[in-house]
This record gives sequence, structure tokens and C-alpha cells, in this order.
Amino acid sequence: MSPKDLLLALVVVLAWGVNFVVIKVGLHGVPPLLLGALRFMLAAFPAVLFVKRPQMPLRWLLAYGATISLGQFAFLFTAMYVGMPAGLASVVLQAQAFFTLGFAAVFLHERFHAQNVVGLLIAAGGLALIGVQSMGGTAAGGAQGMTVAGFVLTLCAACMWALGNVVTKKVGKVDLVGLVVWASLVPPLPFLALSYWMEGPQRIVAALSSIGMTSVGAIVYLAFVATLVGYSLWSRLLSKYPASQVAPFSLLVPIVGLASASLLLGEQLSAAEIGGAVLVMGGLAVNVFGGWLKQRLGAARS
Repeated sequence: MSPKDLLLALVVVLAWGVNFVVIKVGLHGVPPLLLGALRFMLAAFPAVLFVKRPQMPLRWLLAYGATISLGQFAFLFTAMYVGMPAGLASVVLQAQAFFTLGFAAVFLHERFHAQNVVGLLIAAGGLALIGVQSMGGTAAGGAQGMTVAGFVLTLCAACMWALGNVVTKKVGKVDLVGLVVWASLVPPLPFLALSYWMEGPQRIVAALSSIGMTSVGAIVYLAFVATLVGYSLWSRLLSKYPASQVAPFSLLVPIVGLASASLLLGEQLSAAEIGGAVLVMGGLAVNVFGGWLKQRLGAARS
């Protein structure tokens, strides 16, 4: 990978890692479901006027928008609103990699490999540690009082992301930028309906009438930097290099998420949460690099 493209990969990692801190900041002034609606409105318009619609059936475009765009962020924003720390959210959300394996086995009849099972077991142990810690809440000294609801809802967000990955696998090779932009047309109305139902018209009016520059900046970042810029650069890298060379950079996102949450929000992790995060990251590393390592060892023996 050229130095320029390596720099672009690190820009994406930084943008997606800091994204969790920005979500937390945005939630200070805007309720979660309304924040989701505003994010995807801005991500869709005016970009949809300039980006070509991806060549895929409408039902799969709707399915992608309903899972990765609507489902994932409805759960994630609500999770962080009810007590999921930004740093830990960036780690727990990576459970999507293992949910993807399970859903792909069920819906696409893909087979597990040894490294997938080992990685899953390691990461599951880490998630269990974090989950047990969440049951103690603030009393347990967790990061900023993590709640059970926040932890469970983040796992639900990971499930929705995984379902969206299966949809992407189903449609095959497609323009990722076009997919993200056009799928952003799906969530705004459902988000607004959910916000009206669950957050109420009074909160919507109050949030919009008193919205500050911090909240506006957070929405702009989520729509343009995390969504459009991030996926545009990621798509460019995937078009130039093998996925096996690009995908490992995603392992750095939770590290940036934890570091930025600590530096910018003052989040502190308990020993159990640190141990859980290390296990989750270790499981992801085994899942990503296990097959390559197995091949190298086999080649060395022969």
C-alpha cells in the first residue's frame, strides 16, 4: 500500500473511531431517534443528486437501509443515550463480525473455519466480562456507569450491522459510496416516526428550536465525515487493494474509540472492562489473521 493510501486508511480509522465521541456529544442536545433522522437527511441530501444509484434490486437497497442505516443506529444511538460509554460502544459493536459469521452460515450457507470459532470464543469471553460489569452499573465502578440496557442495545446494533453485511454479500460487488448514499434515503421517515412516537412532539420541537452549534457540528460530522467521507475513502481503498489488506485497518477503530473517549470525554475503564476489550480485540484479530497465519505455518512445515 502506497504511503498516500496508508494515510487515507488511517484517516478513515480516525474518522470512524472519533465517531463514537461525536455521537455522545450530539446526544447532549438532541434525542437519539431525532439525531438519527437528522444524520441521514444530511447524508442523503444533496449527495443523492450527484451520486449514481447502485446497480442492485430495490428490495436489497431497502433491506440495507433498514438494517445498517436504520436498525444499527436506532439501537446504537439509544444505547449511548441510556448509558453505553462511547469507548466501550466502539468495542462491543465489533461483535458484528461474529454475528455476520452466524447469519452468513444460516442465510448464505457459508461454513465456519477453525480460526472463526477460536476468535468467536475469545471475543465471547470478552463480551461476557463487559456484560457482567454492566450489571453493576455505577456501583461497580464501570466506565461512566454503563447500564445493562446500553450494553444489550449495542449488541442489537451489532446484529443489525451484521444483517446488513449479509445483504451486501447477497447483492455482490456494488459501489459502496452509492449504496451508502442511496440507502440513507430509507431511515429519515422511520426515524422521524419513531421519534414522534417515543420521544414526543414536544421534545422534537424543543430540541430543534434550541439546537446549538455543538449539536449542529456533531450532525455534520456524522453525516459528512463519518458517513460520506469515511465510506468514500474506504471504497477507494477496497477498489485498489485486496480486502484482506484493507480490512485489518478496521481493528484500529475501537482503539481510537477508546483513546478518544478517554481523552475527550474523560471515560475511565475498570479492570474487567479493559480485560473484556482486550479479549474482544484479540478475538477479532484471530478471526482476521488466523487463516493467513495457518497458511504461513503450513507452508513453513512443507
